[in-house]
Amino acid sequence: MTSVRTTCAYCGVGCGIIATETDGKVRIEGDPQHPANHGRLCSKGLALGETLGPSTRLARPTVAGTPVSWDIATQTVADRLGKIIGEHGPDAVAFYVSGQLLTEDYYVANKLMKGFIGSANIDTNSRLCMASTVAGHTRAFGADVVPGDYADLEEADLVVLVGSNLAWCHPVLFQRLKAAREKRGTKVVVIDPRRTESSDIADLHIPIMPDGDVLLFGGLLADLHENGLAPTAYTRAHVNGYADTIAAAKADAPALRAALKARGIEQETEAFYRLFAGTEKVVTVFSQGVNQAHNGTDRVNAIINCHLATGRIGRAGMGPFSVTGQPNAMGGREVGGLASMLAAHMGFADADRALVQDFWQSPTIAGSPGLRAVDMFDAIHDGRIKAVWIMATNPAVSLPNATRVRAALAKCETVIVSDCVAGTDTQAYADICLPACGWGEKDGTVTNSDRTISRQRAFRAPYAEARPDWRIIADVAAAMGFGNAFAYDGPADIFREHAALSGFRNAGGRAFDLGGHAAIGPTAYESLQPGQWPRRADGSTNKRLFADGHFFTGDHKAVMVPVRHRPSPTVPGRRYPMLLNTGRYRDQWHTMTRTGLAPTLSGHRPEPLLDIHPDDARALCLQDGGFARLSSRHGQATVRLRVSDDQKPGELFLPMHWSLTHAGQALAGSLIGPEVDPHSKQPAFKTTAVRLDPAPMVWWAMLFGRTPPDLPETDYWTRTRLKNCHLTRLAGADTGQLENLAAHLKAGEGGWLEVWDDGAQSMRMAHLEQDRLTAALFAGPHLAGISPAWLDSLFAEPCLSADTVGTLLAGRSRTAGPDEGPIVCACFQVGRHRIEAAIRENRLATADAVGAATCAGTNCGSCVPEIKSLLQKEAKVHAA
Repeated sequence: MTSVRTTCAYCGVGCGIIATETDGKVRIEGDPQHPANHGRLCSKGLALGETLGPSTRLARPTVAGTPVSWDIATQTVADRLGKIIGEHGPDAVAFYVSGQLLTEDYYVANKLMKGFIGSANIDTNSRLCMASTVAGHTRAFGADVVPGDYADLEEADLVVLVGSNLAWCHPVLFQRLKAAREKRGTKVVVIDPRRTESSDIADLHIPIMPDGDVLLFGGLLADLHENGLAPTAYTRAHVNGYADTIAAAKADAPALRAALKARGIEQETEAFYRLFAGTEKVVTVFSQGVNQAHNGTDRVNAIINCHLATGRIGRAGMGPFSVTGQPNAMGGREVGGLASMLAAHMGFADADRALVQDFWQSPTIAGSPGLRAVDMFDAIHDGRIKAVWIMATNPAVSLPNATRVRAALAKCETVIVSDCVAGTDTQAYADICLPACGWGEKDGTVTNSDRTISRQRAFRAPYAEARPDWRIIADVAAAMGFGNAFAYDGPADIFREHAALSGFRNAGGRAFDLGGHAAIGPTAYESLQPGQWPRRADGSTNKRLFADGHFFTGDHKAVMVPVRHRPSPTVPGRRYPMLLNTGRYRDQWHTMTRTGLAPTLSGHRPEPLLDIHPDDARALCLQDGGFARLSSRHGQATVRLRVSDDQKPGELFLPMHWSLTHAGQALAGSLIGPEVDPHSKQPAFKTTAVRLDPAPMVWWAMLFGRTPPDLPETDYWTRTRLKNCHLTRLAGADTGQLENLAAHLKAGEGGWLEVWDDGAQSMRMAHLEQDRLTAALFAGPHLAGISPAWLDSLFAEPCLSADTVGTLLAGRSRTAGPDEGPIVCACFQVGRHRIEAAIRENRLATADAVGAATCAGTNCGSCVPEIKSLLQKEAKVHAA
């Protein structure tokens, strides 16, 4: 039994993990010594051990679908890239990389593309998450710097959450904030168009209009000015642009008044302004709701402006705080993984280009920014880019205008995909697939949202023929003739070079500085403890930045950026009268290539549900749990509905995770257009004009199988993994589809038990091989009483008893206790039925009492808001 300290593979919190492997099984615990989480983990982190199986791994390199040796695969990649570069120039190739890469992987990829191929056409899926923050930071501070520390959440007197559902997207930080609120009375304001789970601890929720952030914070700035709270002495001494910025904010005042009145939030906004004005120690946390917008960069600067105007930055419990979406989005920004950056936070000025080329001793250097993600795939579609290497990401699902992205990949001359999993939507278009190490096999570093660099350590051998990403890239570089510059023995060599570049000719003029690690050896690298940058050569560092008023602009002053409200270009109209917002679910991650493997993460929201306000549902004759057809100018989806007054009328919410691997027609990216922020080029995922129409279904089905079956044409299906089998939920508007499904399942196979009820239009089937269950189908207009947990358990049995076979088609056991129902607490697998029973039988009145009785809500706490809603529901029933 060995235990290894490593770092979580999911969000930008960067939680420390202790992984212990015993007899092939991995136990996951939070690392109590890690400064990000102090031992806490969320449901996804706890379930990482469930995602390490081999069933979906990419095992061997392939070329044109044929397994080949690594030597052949590497040379084929090098030859194809070299041929295209020779015929069409370096800008005819591109790398599309990922925040799932480690910093060392990122560094090698960026070095190869910008210093040796000579193009800046390398961009990362972080473009979809945090590019607007990068642009906003750079405009304000002169560098992409998060000035604060996670401890600021615990030292602030007011925390403002803007476009951030911290409870679901960064649960460990939410728990730190919640604990601070309980301990010291921290006030919390949530600014979000919909009421999210984060509102559970809010003193004030402002359901802002979806494009209202610039107006709201411009109004706050004007209010601070009018009440004599801005500018401060700090602002006068260390900040440029105050007068122009105030003038811009005042010019938007009429638009602000009209918007607040239309939304009905004048009182909430005034309360927020008074709270911000009267509280010195304020942290403003923002995330994708700010960044993923047509004016995301301006939103970022509108927030930063308020902190610069009041001098609330760089001190304990104060500052703007961007929380990132991926485990190493920050590391990618540091090495230059964005097309708009060169390396080590340097840009494309002649002096920066000369410095980096001199350090790398490279034959060339990229001369200007490359194509950003959306533009990159447009160039692939148009034939300007003829080869793309996609690393550790799934753009066929995650990019906007996904149908066009798929068409681009289908047309591209050479598509190379390196990934740890097989069968992604993107790999369907790959000419060359390269198996990469997955989490648990990778060795390197990641940087979290508060600039803490942590080691991600391997605790198991690479699967099959998988290799580290850095080695795959370095071997291709060598095959292209650049071997001397990529002769790394391991990740410690790469990190040392990365650190040395950051400190090269850096006398304090560049924010990013790891010069203190420029001579790090393998032993020190292996034992490297979590720590924030900068780590300068003289040993100095900063927990927080900018309290001294020193910024990284030409005159060392910050810049307040004048921003004006610019309405969203996707305003609802007659054809598309509603507005669609997209985002994350609590227990899922990106395109579910990892979380989709974990049975414990599938129980809370096993299907992608479209949230809709009750008034809209009534107007469209839609019911909770029913189906609807969602359409935009770019695509369509068929979804099940969740009626909720958390939504505002006219606005919808759809999760982003489901790909064509996990659902038939629920690809959020196919609905979203290619509109991007003009400064960051980040797509606007939060405001898409859509139309919603009823999609009545006459039959529903649950199909259980040991392996996911191929399906005939069906109006709706989604698939989740249970502990012992796969569960596919289906629905259709035509009973002929159900008959085709039954015939498809039975084709060529005997051993089926069947019960048909033509009157009730229901059908139940099960297939056994030597009394071992291999598949079961339950279909009809109603499926009440079917127990997925019991049926799943039968797939673990080597042989079913005659009594079990006799009850199999009932779909539930005669003797088993109550079914858990939909999972509420993923950490402890506590279902809604158990919680409701505990509340009724024990007359429980608080979430703490429910936790004591069932354990639900006692780990990461992200299910506590749902527990409270069940308590309220039971209280209403009792009162009636």
